[in-house]
Amino acid sequence: MIALPTYQRIVRASAWYDLVVTIGFATPWTFAAVHALLLWTIQTLQLPGSFPAFDPVHMLMANLLGSVVTVWAVLRIRDPRLRYGRYDAVARFLFATWQVYAVTQGASLIILGFTAMELLFGVLESLPVRGAAARASMRSDDRATSLSASPQP
Repeated sequence: MIALPTYQRIVRASAWYDLVVTIGFATPWTFAAVHALLLWTIQTLQLPGSFPAFDPVHMLMANLLGSVVTVWAVLRIRDPRLRYGRYDAVARFLFATWQVYAVTQGASLIILGFTAMELLFGVLESLPVRGAAARASMRSDDRATSLSASPQP
């Protein structure tokens, strides 16, 4: 078990990682540079698997991913609450699952570097958090959610 402040540092660290790694996916121009860097790395290391050029639909999907993950990262940097960490852990395990699937279907092994980080942060964000502070944090999240969902007069 870890203390709530330690857990919040983990959530914030995972968010910074996400921001640094995915902000380049957020626009077509930055993604072109990221894609070129990844392709150069794959070729230099002679990694097996495919890493094709992106057509406009692939680019759109990459840009949507980059945009959503960037916003999600900024939220967790500014407010690294326990509940957000738990949701992020689930998302990381989903990402890791689809990354492994992609590699089994012939995608480049470079993806497994990202998978390792997804699994690391997913496990860390799944750790039990000790004490009354953690329980109070979840309860305050519940109260804030119920208050924001209530109809306005």
